[in-house]
Amino acid sequence: MPVLAAIGVVLALTAVPAFAGDFEDGYKFYESRDYARAIKSFRRAAEQGHAAAQYNLGLMYRKGQGVAKDYRQAAFWYEKAAARENGFAQFDLGAMYAEGQGVAQDYKQAASWFEKAAAQGYASAQFNLGVMYTEGKGVARDYGQAVFWYEKATAQGYASAQFNLGLMYYNGQGVAQDYRRAVSWYRKAAAQGNAEAQFNLGVMYYNGRGVAGDFKEAVSWYQKAAAQEHTPAQISLGIMYYNGEGVAQDHVEACKWLMLAGTNGNEVAAKNREIVERKMTPEQIAEAQRRASAWMKAPRR
Repeated sequence: MPVLAAIGVVLALTAVPAFAGDFEDGYKFYESRDYARAIKSFRRAAEQGHAAAQYNLGLMYRKGQGVAKDYRQAAFWYEKAAARENGFAQFDLGAMYAEGQGVAQDYKQAASWFEKAAAQGYASAQFNLGVMYTEGKGVARDYGQAVFWYEKATAQGYASAQFNLGLMYYNGQGVAQDYRRAVSWYRKAAAQGNAEAQFNLGVMYYNGRGVAGDFKEAVSWYQKAAAQEHTPAQISLGIMYYNGEGVAQDHVEACKWLMLAGTNGNEVAAKNREIVERKMTPEQIAEAQRRASAWMKAPRR
């Protein structure tokens, strides 16, 4: 299921000469982590209509930096900045309406603000608008429009949009079904580290859809996604080690991956682990537990 891009976390840097002093002071104070003085400087500029300062003030209220966390105040200042065409604020305000933070949840308002930011070229807003059209939230469901906005975001290299566009081609939603093009978009997103795309690419290689079937390639992509704690990839990798598909059969390694997949109570992982452990000695099970523990303790990139 498509997931909305997260709300912004970076200060706006744009300044206008009339209020540059307070704004620039605020940014300097923020960079030095003097949040109390930063918020005072941003507030002075914001009260004079400086859009970037209004956005930054909203961001600090949302994060609770220099002030108590206050989503309503965040939304208040985002709205002022958004009305002045600040794209960051338009996007974040859309996200707050989608999540019901500081405002009543309202998908129509969310879609409206995403559309304004998307029209300014913000890839995250283009992606979110695509998701809204895919799910029919705040707008009538329209796969063609979803594809349109995903394509806009992919033109900027947005990995989640690349993945979602791959899904649209896989399912034939808004476009003619085309497994090869699905693979192409999955590959672009996977190359950027998108775990869902890496997993789906592994599935395509496993099933021979859009590419020639290749268990070794499937394993390679499952491994990349599994390294990011992607549960379905860990399960798939465990099954491939159990069956000896694309790798040498190894019940200990199979059990390790199924143990890792089952850490959050996944029932599929638990059932497959039971099957594998019936073929193992107590010593092998202990070794699988040792490997799983070592993997969990190892640092992640």
